[in-house]
Amino acid sequence: MLLCRVSAVSQTLARWGRRSHRGGGLLHRALSFSSSRGVSSGEGSAQPAEAVPAQGLYRDTVLLPRTEFPMKLTGQKLLDRELQIQQECGFADLYSWQRERKAKKEFCLHDGPPYANGDPHVGHALNKILKDIRNRFEMLRGRQVHYIPGWDCHGLPIELKALGEMGTSDLGPLQIRQKAREFAEGAIARQKAAFQRWGLMADWDKCYYTYDGAYEAAQLRVFQEMHSKGFIYQDYKPVFWSPSSRTALAEAELEYNPEHVSRAIYATFPLSTLPPGIASEAGLEGVSVLVWTTQPWTIPANQAICYMPKAQYSVLKRADNSQLLLVATERTASVAALLGTQLDSVATFTGSQLEGGICKHPTIPDKEVLLLPANHVTMAKGTGLVHTAPAHGMEDYSVASQFKLSVECMVDEDGKFTELAGPELQNLSVMREGTDKVISMLKECGALVKEEQCVHSYPYDWRTKQPVVIRPSKQWFINTASLKDKAKEALQKVRVLPESAKGSLLTMLDRRTYWCISRQRSWGVPIPVFYHRETGEALINKHTVSHIATLFKEKGSDCWWELPVETLLPEAVLKKSKAGPVTDYVRGEDVLDIWFDSGASWAAVLEEEKDRDTEEPESRLSWLPAPLRKPRVTESDSRADAYVEGKDQIGGWFQSSLLTSVAVRNKAPYKSLVVHGFAVSEKGEKMSKSLGNVVDPDAVINGGKDATMPAYGADVLRWWVAESNVFSEVQIGPTVLNSARDSISKLRNTLKFLLGNLHGFDPRVQAVDPKEMHYIDQYMLHLLREYSIKVTDAYSEFDAGRAIRVLQAFITRDLSSFYFSIIKDRLYCDPEDSLGRRSCQTVLEEILDGVTRSIAPILPHLAEEVYLHAPGHDGEETLFKSGWIKSSSVWRRPGLEEAVEGACAIRDSFLSSIPGKNAAQYDLTIAIEPGLLFELMESLQDEATSTSSQLAELMMVARVSLTSELPRDLPPDALLSHGTFLINLEGGVIREDSAYSIAAVPTSAARCPRCRRYTADSADCLCPRCQTVVSQAN
Repeated sequence: MLLCRVSAVSQTLARWGRRSHRGGGLLHRALSFSSSRGVSSGEGSAQPAEAVPAQGLYRDTVLLPRTEFPMKLTGQKLLDRELQIQQECGFADLYSWQRERKAKKEFCLHDGPPYANGDPHVGHALNKILKDIRNRFEMLRGRQVHYIPGWDCHGLPIELKALGEMGTSDLGPLQIRQKAREFAEGAIARQKAAFQRWGLMADWDKCYYTYDGAYEAAQLRVFQEMHSKGFIYQDYKPVFWSPSSRTALAEAELEYNPEHVSRAIYATFPLSTLPPGIASEAGLEGVSVLVWTTQPWTIPANQAICYMPKAQYSVLKRADNSQLLLVATERTASVAALLGTQLDSVATFTGSQLEGGICKHPTIPDKEVLLLPANHVTMAKGTGLVHTAPAHGMEDYSVASQFKLSVECMVDEDGKFTELAGPELQNLSVMREGTDKVISMLKECGALVKEEQCVHSYPYDWRTKQPVVIRPSKQWFINTASLKDKAKEALQKVRVLPESAKGSLLTMLDRRTYWCISRQRSWGVPIPVFYHRETGEALINKHTVSHIATLFKEKGSDCWWELPVETLLPEAVLKKSKAGPVTDYVRGEDVLDIWFDSGASWAAVLEEEKDRDTEEPESRLSWLPAPLRKPRVTESDSRADAYVEGKDQIGGWFQSSLLTSVAVRNKAPYKSLVVHGFAVSEKGEKMSKSLGNVVDPDAVINGGKDATMPAYGADVLRWWVAESNVFSEVQIGPTVLNSARDSISKLRNTLKFLLGNLHGFDPRVQAVDPKEMHYIDQYMLHLLREYSIKVTDAYSEFDAGRAIRVLQAFITRDLSSFYFSIIKDRLYCDPEDSLGRRSCQTVLEEILDGVTRSIAPILPHLAEEVYLHAPGHDGEETLFKSGWIKSSSVWRRPGLEEAVEGACAIRDSFLSSIPGKNAAQYDLTIAIEPGLLFELMESLQDEATSTSSQLAELMMVARVSLTSELPRDLPPDALLSHGTFLINLEGGVIREDSAYSIAAVPTSAARCPRCRRYTADSADCLCPRCQTVVSQAN
C-alpha cells in the first residue's frame, strides 16, 4: 500500500490531518466527534478556516453526526452497563445456542481444570480470557465450539485448607472428605461467579468436576487399561516423600528451592580389603576412601561406594598428618584446596582396578561396604567416589537393583529415624537433629574430615513449602520409561506455541523414568485395589476395577469407605478373578495422584464411552445435556484442537494428559498446545501478599479500596490479556490498566463517529453497489478486506495482541488520518440521499460492522453495545449470533488501488510544498504525461478542471486541473513540486514509473459560508453545490 511505501511524506500527511482537527467551524465540530487517535497535525496541513458562531445561518442544513451511543462510561454506570449487556444480549445462553446450531466444523478447546482451593486471581483471568477470546472468534466464524469448564477438586491443599488447624487425627476418611468437598464447592462457586463476570462463554450449569462420580469412573477405566497393559505396577522403591504432609509426591509436585542450605561433609570409609587390582602395590596400608555428601543423615543407610570405571584414581598422602586418602585424580587439586594441605600422590590407577574392594562402615561396627562401578558418578563436585544409600537415592537404588543390595529404610513417614537406625538416632528428625547427631558420631569415630555449608537447589513440597526426603515405600507407579518414546513420537505431531516450549516438554519427558501415582491421603479417588490379609498380595484386574467404576458412577467414590467389602468385591467378581473368599481381603487405603485425576480428563470430557456392562452406549459425562452428551467427533480423532495453559503445566497437566492418552490410545489428546507465561507485577516481580503487589481481578473490575484502582470493568481486564505478549511473563498494574482503558476510550470515540454518521441510514435499502461508489470508497472497502484478513490470521494464531495492533493501525492510519478527513465534506454537506453520501455511508457501515466484529472476541460487552446502536439488523438480533467479518473479493478491483494511491502520492508532494498552510485555499494543477498514471487520474476526474471531482476531494483543495503539462503562464506565487509514482499491475506484469508535476496557486475563490470550502464566487454567496442543497431543502 502506497500509504506505507511513500515514507518520506507519510508523516506530513498525518500531521496535516490533525491540524484539521484543530480547525474551526463545521469541520472542527465534526472532527471533535471523531477519534482522538486520528488525525495528527503539523506542517503542510489542510486546515479549514477559522471558526464561525454555532448559530450560523446554515447550521440546520448541515448533516452533523447524531447518536445516543455514549462517548465515555465510567464508574458504576460502566459496571451497570456491562451487566445489562450480559443480560440483554444473552451471554448466559450463547454457548448452548451455538452447540445446537448446525455447523460444518467443530473447534474443541479442552479446559485444563483450575484447582478448587481459593479465590479467583489474575492468573485465572489471563488463562480463562485467553481461551475465551479464541472460543468466541471460532464461534463467530461459524464453528461449533466445544468447551466444558472444569475444576480439579481433590488433593492435599484442599484437604489441608478444609481442615485448617483441626488436623486429621480425630477424623475418619469420610469426615475428612465431606469437609474437603464443602471447601472445594465454595471455591468453585467463587471462581465460577468471577469467570461469568469476565464474560466467558460457557454453559456454567454443565461443567466437569474431578470429584463427580461419572468422572471418577472414566478415570478408573483409564487406570484399568494402563494396568492391564503393564504400565501401572506396585513396587517398593525410593520416592520423594514429604514428612510435612506425610505422603509420597511425584516430580510435578515438587518445587526446587535454589537457596536451600545443607551441611555437606567429607567423611572417610577405611578400606578393610584392598581391591585385587591394586593389592600388589606397596605402601597402601591404612588407605581410606573419601566421600562427600550434602545429606549426612543418609550415612547410616550406606551400602556401597561407587566409582567411575574409566576414570583415574589416586591414593594421596596428606602432608599435615600422613593420612592416606583414595580420591579421583581429577579432584585432587580441589580436595587439597578444601583441606588446606598438600596432597602427595602415592599410587594412581584406573577405576576398574577398584573392583572387589571392601570398606568398613564408619559408624556401624562389622558392617561391610562394597566398592562398585556406576555410570552416575561425575567429577563435577566431591571426590569422584559416591556414598550410596539405596533407600534414599534414585541412582543409589539402581545400583542396589543391579548388585542385589538390600534396601533398608531407616526413616518413617514423619521423616524421623526408626529403630533400625539404632538407639542413638531413633525418633530424631533426619533433616534437623538427626543430621546433627550423625555428624557428631562421625566426628567421634574420627571419620569426619571436613564440614561446610552448601547452598544448592533442593526439592520442596509445593503445598507445604517444606523440604522433602527420598525414602522407599510400597507405592503404585506408572512406568513412564516404557511410554517415553511413544510420547515423544506423538508430541512431534503436536503444534506447540511458542515453538521453544516443545523442547522443554521433551526434556521433561526424558527426566521422568517413573511416576508415583499413589498418595497416602483421604481426599482423592481411591486406588481400586484389595490386599490379601495374610500375604499382602494385591487383587486388581479388569473385573474388580470395572465393578468399582460402575459403583463410583452410581454413588461416587465415597462408597469405597461407605460400603462393606462384600459389596465392593461381590462373589461374581471374585469368581471371575479366581480369588478366594471375600473375608481374605481388605480394601486399599491409598488415593490417586491428582495429576492422574486431571490427566485423565480427555477420557471423561472428549471421548464417547461404551458402557462395559450393557449394550447401550452412553456418555461418560452423563450429567451433561443431550447436545453435549452426543459424541463430540468420530472415535478416530477425539482429540482437542487445543490445550491452553501456563508454562508450569509443561511438567504437569500437558505431560500427565499425554502419558495417559498415549498409554491407552497411542496418540496425544491434543492437536496443539499453547503455553503462556505467568502474571507478574508491573516491576516484573512474582505477586506476593508480603510484597503488597497482588492485583485482584475483582478490584480491577469493580474498583479497589483506594483511588489507585478505579472500576475498570471486565472489558479492560480482557484488553489487558489480549494486548499482552502472553508467551512471556505478563505484567499488570495501574499503568498497564490505565493504558488499556485509554485505548478502549479512543476506540469508543471512533465507533461513536461511525455510528453518528450512520444516523438515518438503513443499509438494507439504501446501500450503494460497490461498482457505483466513489473510488475512495471502493478503496476503503479494499483496505477493510485486507484488515479483515490480517485480523483473522492473528486470532487464528492465538495472537490477540497482533489483532489489536492491526486494529489500531487501521483506525489511526487508514481511517482517522486518511478516510475520515477526506469524506467529512461529502458526509455533512452533500444532499442527504445523494449517491456520493450514500456511497460513503455504505462504506462507513461496512467499516463499523467489520471493526465491531473484529473486537468482539476481546471486547464482547463493547461490541454488543455498539451492535445495539448499529443500523441494518433486527433489534432482537445480537452480534455473536450474526457471524464474523463479512468481506467480499469483489472489493478488490484492478487499478483501484493504484488510482487512489497514485493520487495520495501526488497529494503528499503537494502538502510538503505548503508547510504550515491550508490546502483548502489552493487551486492545484497536476501535470502528467500521457500514460497509465494519467489514465488513472482521469478515472477520478474526467473534466479538465473541477471543484467537485473525486480527485479534488482527495486533494482537499479548492480546485484541481488535470493536464499533460504545466501551463507556461503560471503566476509568480505558484509553488512547484515534482515526483514519480511506480504503477504495478497484474502482479508485476505491467510496471510503469510515471512522473508528475504540481503547481499550487492560492485560490481566487471565496469561502462558502455553509461548507467552508473555497468554492464560492463571493464571501456572502453559497457555492454551487450548497446553493442546490439549500434550495432543495427549502
